[in-house]
Amino acid sequence: MDKTGYWEAGAEVVQVERKERGGWTNKLDFLFSCISLSVGLGNVWRFPYLCYENGGGAFLITYGIAMIFCGIPMFFQEVAIGQYLGSGGSTLVGQLCPMLQGVGYATMTIVFLLDLYYCVIIAWTLFYLISTFAWIPELPWSNCDNWWNSKSCFVAGMNATIVQNYTNQTLTPVEEFWQNRVLGQTDGITSMVGMRWELLACLVMGWSMVYLVICRGIHQSGKVVWFTAIFPYIVLIILFIRGVTLPGAADGLLYFITPRWHELLSPRPWIDGASQIFFAYSIGTGALPALGSYNAFNHNCYRDAVITCVINTLTSLLAGCVTFSILGNIALEKGTSVGSVVNSGPGLVFLTYPEVVLKLPGATAWAIIFFLMLITLGIDSEFCLVESFVTGMVDNWPKLLRPHRGKFTLFVCLLLCLLGIPMVTHGGIYIFQLMDTYSASGMCLLWVCIFQTVAISWVFGGDKVIECVDVMMGIRPSKFWYFCWVYLSPAVMIGIFIFYVLDYVPVTYGTYEYPTWAQVVGIGISLASMLWIPGYAVYYFIVTPGSFKQKVKDGLTPRVKVRPREVTVVPKLPMSESSVVLLTKNNSFLVTP
Repeated sequence: MDKTGYWEAGAEVVQVERKERGGWTNKLDFLFSCISLSVGLGNVWRFPYLCYENGGGAFLITYGIAMIFCGIPMFFQEVAIGQYLGSGGSTLVGQLCPMLQGVGYATMTIVFLLDLYYCVIIAWTLFYLISTFAWIPELPWSNCDNWWNSKSCFVAGMNATIVQNYTNQTLTPVEEFWQNRVLGQTDGITSMVGMRWELLACLVMGWSMVYLVICRGIHQSGKVVWFTAIFPYIVLIILFIRGVTLPGAADGLLYFITPRWHELLSPRPWIDGASQIFFAYSIGTGALPALGSYNAFNHNCYRDAVITCVINTLTSLLAGCVTFSILGNIALEKGTSVGSVVNSGPGLVFLTYPEVVLKLPGATAWAIIFFLMLITLGIDSEFCLVESFVTGMVDNWPKLLRPHRGKFTLFVCLLLCLLGIPMVTHGGIYIFQLMDTYSASGMCLLWVCIFQTVAISWVFGGDKVIECVDVMMGIRPSKFWYFCWVYLSPAVMIGIFIFYVLDYVPVTYGTYEYPTWAQVVGIGISLASMLWIPGYAVYYFIVTPGSFKQKVKDGLTPRVKVRPREVTVVPKLPMSESSVVLLTKNNSFLVTP
């Protein structure tokens, strides 16, 4: 081995220095980044409203099954392969199965669309935070005496029966603040008239904060992710203690944990439970391989993956307890059942949590703390997802983009901000719901995860993944992991995907039903990522020389192979300086830690 780090073995070699690509400065940085990515708005914002839509306990059953047999195994697999190959999600699958390189492009499409609408949630949260400061010492959603309130508004303590008889429907000040003041909600997607200028300013502020965090690369963000990972738990625990002590909280919690067994006979809880696991764990978005790619080669990512998944699920359950205890209290005050107390949807978190802070001493201070927590959750997930997209693009075109990574990151943030503007107009919530349903969850996410699993577990091989883990960490995963990777995870995903297609239910927002053209647009959004996979396979067959049989053989032959651990160790090459990836003429893959 000479000073340049080339392996002298008489074979053609390629050196890739990790210091050029970047790496974590501390082992805990990776763990906290995984927690920041997977523990976010998906837990506090998305999990409760999907659970509410699917009848509480039935959703928990499907969620738990998907977590054990799909979520945790696939989370670990993505991180481990990303660490082994030192590459993000856009190039990872192509190295393992050249014919399925389209999975990488599909992944980048999904994460791009997810980044596009995810920051809108941050904009809503900033609107609440700024409004809280503007109305000190009161809260703008504490009464019905504001210009945005209607005759349907009522405050707890009024006779709800009389109000319902008069208006035929009652709304709390929290609900009206969300619908009328924050969203300026119209009657439907065809009534998008006028810009919500305050929301637009909040959207720009949100993207500015995301860019400031990742402008130097997430691996340089170090201690930022420590704070963003820990702070939300302090606030959630306090809100949990207050929530479960509210009158009616027991009814809400009982609704949360009680299965309605007949719901398990329909595909919807299964689809939402599985898609929520993939969404919350960020599986199939390329973010996990991107984070793992910044690890030292021998880092124990197995431990970090299990810790992150357990923390993620416990966080979802904690947020669910807080949300449903509040729903129980609201139901008691409105004189109705928990299942019909509010219109479920992406705004559920903005209906329940502002309600509970009203019941805390020093409500304004607690509102500020809560929305700071929500912003923290949103930003730490968003900058990890944007980093996933940037890393994927840079890995695809390293010579072109790596020298200009900072400028490219700025360009991506500006582009996503501009494309998100329609969602901060009057009626923008309908576009948001369309994006949330079709762009990064459900059918398209399952489709990508299925083919990614096929490439990693079948083409490359589950046994080789085990060898990779052994080579890196000296830990040999048990047969459970192999069985999940090769059999259970693909079977569960394929089964749920078939359920989804056979029992397709058009998207709705509350009681609003989208017109046919909007449903077509939504399906088109899903196909924008899904078609990359068969499309690239066709392209591969067109441009690759040779017979059909040879093309199939080459397309299903991994470009990397696992070497025994003892031949991958090169002495006198400090990990802090570089790690060398070697590709020999016989396609052997060597990594020198």
